[in-house]
Amino acid sequence: MATLRQLEYLVTVVDTGSFTRAAEQLHVTQPALSHQMRALEAAVGGPLLERLPRSVRLTPMGRAVLPHARAALAEAERLHTVARRTAGLEEGELEVAAIYSVSLGILPPVLRAWRRLHPGVRIRLREYPHADLLRAAMAAGRADVAIGPVPDGWEGPIRELGVEEFAVVLPVDDPLADSPTGTVALAELADRDWVHYAPGNGLADLLDHVAAQVGFHPRAAVRAEQTSAAPLLAAAGLGPALVPANIVPPHFDGAVLRPHPPVRRTLAAYTRTRPDALTVAFADLVVGVGCVDPAG
Repeated sequence: MATLRQLEYLVTVVDTGSFTRAAEQLHVTQPALSHQMRALEAAVGGPLLERLPRSVRLTPMGRAVLPHARAALAEAERLHTVARRTAGLEEGELEVAAIYSVSLGILPPVLRAWRRLHPGVRIRLREYPHADLLRAAMAAGRADVAIGPVPDGWEGPIRELGVEEFAVVLPVDDPLADSPTGTVALAELADRDWVHYAPGNGLADLLDHVAAQVGFHPRAAVRAEQTSAAPLLAAAGLGPALVPANIVPPHFDGAVLRPHPPVRRTLAAYTRTRPDALTVAFADLVVGVGCVDPAG
């Protein structure tokens, strides 16, 4: 039966393209590496690598085996990480998933506080443009905790963070920018060309939905791939933008108004059914530091 060490040797030889470089990286002798590769080939029942004058090449069997070798090594690393957490060691890696706007507005102070409390735990951040993609990634086990809109039908723990308010951004010289109430009716912007979002971004769906509720479909002057670009493009005069209020930077060079009717969504941190202690600690910190103000 193949061992994890042999699978590690196979992956390293493939990644370095050389038995010599692989042996150096693995801190073993080249004869020892060659011996383990022959043992692995005997275990799986055929040759995995073809030696070329200046490189190595995977055989058809090698190409079939390699993805499984990588998956086995990744699973073994996750196993060790869980074991370290269970033992209470302050090291390892926590995988956090979030929609784009959350990683801009809510997560920075949370991650700063986490770094101060747990300097030995690395954070891997995975960002998704749509809440449906976030939920699917979490269900597939690609992260330990997700932060985004409350997921429908989620069976694991959900910690609500509060209600996220949206704002309309206009250039400062726009005729509607000096509203004495600090608000703007969305219907007044029906004839404008908007700073919209790229297809697949959840905020594109949100803008279309709230516009439809007041009787229009927003025309796109430009579609922003990055959520952070939308308020900047709006302030530059390309069109109004609907953005989460918490992503607008301080001293922003644009007019920020509350839409009428208000646009809001509830955010949450959620995990699978049996989160470990480290994941629970991060979710607790998100609730304590990352809560949005329900009053806007």
